[in-house]
Amino acid sequence: MITRKELEQQERRILAPYATRACDSRGRIHREPEHPYRTCFQRDHDRIIHSTAFRRLEYKTQVFVIHEGDYYRTRLTHSLEVAQIAETVARSLRLNTDLVRSIALGHDLGHGPFGHSGEDALRELMEGHGGFDHNLQALRIVDQLEERYPSFPGLNLTREVREGLNKHRRPLPGAPKPPPNLGLEAQVANVADEIAYDHHDLDDGLTSGLIQEEELRKIPMWKEAHRQTAKKTRGRPSGIRRLQVIRRLIDWRVTELIRESERRIRRSGIRRPAEAQQHRERIIAFSAEMERLRAPLKRFLGERLYRHHRVVRMADKAHRLLTALFEAYLRKPEQLPDTTRRRMEKEDAHRVICDYLAGMTDRYAMEEYRKLFDPSERV
Repeated sequence: MITRKELEQQERRILAPYATRACDSRGRIHREPEHPYRTCFQRDHDRIIHSTAFRRLEYKTQVFVIHEGDYYRTRLTHSLEVAQIAETVARSLRLNTDLVRSIALGHDLGHGPFGHSGEDALRELMEGHGGFDHNLQALRIVDQLEERYPSFPGLNLTREVREGLNKHRRPLPGAPKPPPNLGLEAQVANVADEIAYDHHDLDDGLTSGLIQEEELRKIPMWKEAHRQTAKKTRGRPSGIRRLQVIRRLIDWRVTELIRESERRIRRSGIRRPAEAQQHRERIIAFSAEMERLRAPLKRFLGERLYRHHRVVRMADKAHRLLTALFEAYLRKPEQLPDTTRRRMEKEDAHRVICDYLAGMTDRYAMEEYRKLFDPSERV
């Protein structure tokens, strides 16, 4: 039988000196006894995956609205893919994989429905009322909005996971100013997020037919990955060939990230987690050459996928829908559930409505819109 103390001893033997160890955690806001068989970061991971906000990610979109098809990425599948990439990098660099996994799985908890268009709408609607940022919304969820425990609000996660969710280093109420850089485990989760959405949005764009493989052959990274996989995929269906190219692109970037990050760790001479947070530049990063290679692919996605007329239509439709719901609730709060409406007695109405909308899945938001604005729909 392996106990928590034995797991912590394993960390001391296996992890690098600059890795964050569970036994050195700065703890939680609300004190709790430690678990006999799980480290504090393993416990955070379990709390996140059992949360309501995490389950809702299954029906929150990445780029394509949920009813556009069953095979596109959602926030949930994206989070799982980020965690897989992040764990590979962390394990190779002898960082704490439990901490990395917790940050990766929690990093999108604060996203509202309808992807980035939903966030843009909420940001505009909350102008002058504290604004909206999905990273800070994730912290609101894990600190306040989740209701699961009798002794405290939220999930009461460790300070290390909470700091990892605060990706943009915003000062938090009642907390000291955050250090200039994220911890190494949080940096890994952050870059893994970039890798995942670049290549999985590319996959979804090709699957949808909004972009064509022929267009990508002018891009050096795609051209090289295609060349490297051509021999073993010759004669295979086009879908397999395409997926092997994307697989090669991901593997290429992950490998280069590990190698460049190892070089930066050695060059920086860091020996403790806190030293990485105070370092003047990011330690977990790509080389200048990889950034140069990546730029045309990122530019292509921005121009050909994210600005495609069908994606723009979906985004604009989502923006109008959320704006209409927000204004309807603000005009007549009696349309909100009792538990939500009661919060308005102590909190700003705009923030309460924002929390309610941000928690919606795509499907629920569309159903709510029909109930409020379609006379033939039952309420």
